[in-house]
Amino acid sequence: MRCPGQDSRFWEAGAIFEEKCPQCGHEVEFFKDESSRRCKKCGHKFVNPKMDFGCASYCKFAEQCLGDLPPELMAQRDDLLKDRVAIEMKKYFKKDFKRIGHATKVARYAEQIVKQEGGDPAIVLPASYLHDIGIKEAERKYNSTAARYQEEEGPPIAREILTALGARQDLIEEVCDIIAHHHHPRAEETLNFKILYDADLIVNLEENHKDQPLSREKLEKIIEKSFFTDTGKRLARENLL
Repeated sequence: MRCPGQDSRFWEAGAIFEEKCPQCGHEVEFFKDESSRRCKKCGHKFVNPKMDFGCASYCKFAEQCLGDLPPELMAQRDDLLKDRVAIEMKKYFKKDFKRIGHATKVARYAEQIVKQEGGDPAIVLPASYLHDIGIKEAERKYNSTAARYQEEEGPPIAREILTALGARQDLIEEVCDIIAHHHHPRAEETLNFKILYDADLIVNLEENHKDQPLSREKLEKIIEKSFFTDTGKRLARENLL
């Protein structure tokens, strides 16, 4: 069955329209299902401004459906992937609101850090939502939430989720690698790992501090010694001290 949005049998008035070329102003005719067109006057290729790219932003069959996707849409695919990953994480944990809340808080801190430190949000944010995704299997298999079991069980589940969402293979590999050792930094680490690690550490410290409050001096030592990024340290101080 063809996608109804792309099937001309379901089209209504306005399915064929004209838009001005952003380069020369010449009128360019678009069909509603065309992702982009090239101006016949100046040769500039631009994105269909009226097209809804929502499903194409995460659907793994988007290239077959729409043809060669313009760079603007490819950028949107990675940006919108994090939202789809967040939804799948919530589906996976179901009514385990504690773990949903933990992952969501880690993602929020990670987003703040990545904006200041650089790194790739398309890697960092899916990794943030999925970093503890192996915890249920760890409990089922080993009756334990120990870090090493989470790191062992998490990557296969994350890979399945990301593959189903049509994520790029290189993105899948890096996210799974981060999950596989997110509690155990290596001697040399990527910036993407450092951002996730710092965000997770802030949330873990917040949660542990509620149950077993630490002194200001102890927290300051942990922050100074354990964090990778300056932004991570700043956010930790702002929220813990």
